[in-house]
Parts: sequence; structure tokens; C-alpha cells
Amino acid sequence: MDCDLLITGDLLIDPLSGFKGRGQIAISNKRIVAFEPDATSWNARQVLDTTGQIVCPGLVDLHVHAYEWVTNFGLPADDAGIHSGATTIVDQGSAGAWTVGGFKGHIADHAKTDVRSFVSANLAGALQGGMEGTTLHSPEMTRVDEIVRVANQYPDFVKGIKSHAESGGLSHWGTTVLEMALAAANQADLPIYVHTGELFPVNEATRPATETVLKEAVSLLRPGDTLAHVYSAMPDGIMGQSQSIPASVFQALEKGIHFDIGYGLNFSYAIASRMLEAGILPHTISSDVHADFNSYHDDNKLDYSLCGVMTRLWGLGMSLQDVIARTTYHPAQLLREENEIGTLAVGSRADITILNLEHGPWTLSDGQAETLSVNQRLIPAWVIRAGELIEPNRRLLRDVCHSPLTSGTG
Repeated sequence: MDCDLLITGDLLIDPLSGFKGRGQIAISNKRIVAFEPDATSWNARQVLDTTGQIVCPGLVDLHVHAYEWVTNFGLPADDAGIHSGATTIVDQGSAGAWTVGGFKGHIADHAKTDVRSFVSANLAGALQGGMEGTTLHSPEMTRVDEIVRVANQYPDFVKGIKSHAESGGLSHWGTTVLEMALAAANQADLPIYVHTGELFPVNEATRPATETVLKEAVSLLRPGDTLAHVYSAMPDGIMGQSQSIPASVFQALEKGIHFDIGYGLNFSYAIASRMLEAGILPHTISSDVHADFNSYHDDNKLDYSLCGVMTRLWGLGMSLQDVIARTTYHPAQLLREENEIGTLAVGSRADITILNLEHGPWTLSDGQAETLSVNQRLIPAWVIRAGELIEPNRRLLRDVCHSPLTSGTG
């Protein structure tokens, strides 16, 4: 039997089938044509021996910002994607209905990484200055019909809607924008992804009580929608400043609302530990990688990565299988592409990540400058993207690498 690439190894992990162990994967014409525990003779044009490494479906980073040059904090798509170990990335809200065509045409269509969009509820997305949320993210800048239009125009690219539930927006216009985003999501049959934690300028005269912010969101969201930044330390976030887990957290889970890490700037080891001890695992693990909000096209301050987040959560007690499931099959399900990506199943697209397991003491910081000591790190050694074998440059993996293969500024 002939194939283009044969991968052999002693630790293959596939969350869909539950497989974990020795095996091999044969790839032809950009597809997986065999995934088997027993060695079968193949006439392979190229063989990759991954002994001592971890082979899993291509990582899917559900939260990045990659509208480079148009948003001031957008990263190069391939640096956030294949060069960080992810074969698929999802930009969360950098593009709106009036700018998503440019994002697709100028960024996504030219990247080797599979790039998708959760389009912003507002028309413009996160243009430079977009953090001034009372301008761009107001009801006046939100159009249900325009969101539905681009969802129908780009069904393989626009995979959801990004909105917010935080003190700034609520203090200015209540839940109006979130309700408009949900109306568009219902009409377009799309999931919605909701930022939590104070972000926009707050009208102090109408600041909502911190414990009511999550309740408002949970009351509106539907099963299958996602709350972001679930282990953050923001006072109006999922945990807030409570020492016990709020009832609304359990209500969200009972309702079928998904929790995403969205690591970002405010991740807290203390809150993560408290949630994990209570058995509240994230449904998906994502990075929220982006450049400096207060500069232009400058990623020098970025000190976290998807593999770094995976390493942290593994170090905090999640199993390796759970970590991989939440960065492969689970986000693929959310994108409704679990038959194409996030799996090693025969017939699926040959998107695969191969991870080095680096041993030795290492210290990782969270967004509160607290530290976690680990003895093993996950670092991408190879990615296979639609059958093409690529060596990641790891330029942005500053948190888990001694030094990247190349250096420089985005």
C-alpha cells in the first residue's frame, strides 16, 4: 500500500476513539487513510518516527486575535497557528460584519493555518481604538441583519458570533448588545462566544453589582454557547471575588453552556485550582494570544501560548487526555467540524500536531504574577497541515521554550 507520509510512534492520543498508545498513521492526498495500533507495511514516500513524542489531532485554538495590521493587536496568523502548534485558529471578534471580508481575503486566505472567525457583534470588529468599547461595541454599531448576511455569505469561515457580558457594556446599555447578538445567532444558526471580565469603560453611576453580571449572561445564553475567561481573576468574572463558587456557575453548566479558558491577561492559578477541585473543567482550552493593546503591531510583551496553557492546566491536575480533548475534539465540535478536524479518524483531514515532552523543572507565571512549578512541558515539534509536514518556528512560545527557532517582532 502506498502513502505520502507514514507517522509511527509510541504515544498516539485520539479523543474521539479514546485511543492512547502505540500506533501509526498513514496520510495520502491530504487525508488520513489509516490509523492503526498494529504495524502495517506501507510504501511511504516519507516516514516520521515520533518515538518519545505525543501525536494528537491538530490543535485548535478557539481564541486568538490575528487580524494583523488592521487591529493594532493582531498577530500574524501563522505565528499564532502552525508555528505555535495549532493547525486551526479561531479569531474572536477582530472582524465585524463590515470588515470580515477583508480578514478572509487578506489574512485567512493567505495563511497556511486554517483560520476561522467568530464575527464581532459590532459592525467594525476591533479596529485600532476598538478597546474604547462604548464607541464600537454599542447598540448603534450592531446590526442583526448584517451579521446574518455575512454568516450566510461565508458559511465555512464565519463559525460563530463574539459578544460581551461585562461591567462596562452593562453599565451603558444593559444586555441590549448581547440580546442582538443572540438574535443574529438564532437566525444564522450559530453559537455565540461571550467575553467575561471588565473590559470597557464603566459608567460608575450605573455600574452593575459584580455578582449580577454572570447571572445576566447565564439567563440569556443557550445550550452550546460559550463563556470565556472562566478562570480569570476579574472581580465581575465567573468566580468574581467570591471564595465559594457562585450558584450561577452551576446553573450555567446545568443549562449546557460551555466554559472556555481564554487564558489572556487575567488567568488565575488560585481560581483555576478552586474550580478544578470542584470538578469544574473547561469544555475548551484556548490561549487568547494577541499583541500589545497599547501599542501597534508589537508582540514583545506576549508571554503565554496555547502549549503553555496546556502545560499549566496539566500541571494543575488535569489529565493529559483531558487537556488534549479540550484543544482538539471539543473545539472541533463547537465549530461543527468534528468529522474533519480534531480527530485522527480515517477520512478526516490530515491535520496533526506532534508534541515534544520536555522534562525538567520550569516555572510558569499566571496573570497575577503567581508562579507554578512544573517538571514537564508540551512543546510542538511538528505539525502536519492538510498533509504537509511543517516544523514550527515557535516564535511566540516564550513561556515554555528556552529560545524559539527564530526571533523577532510580529
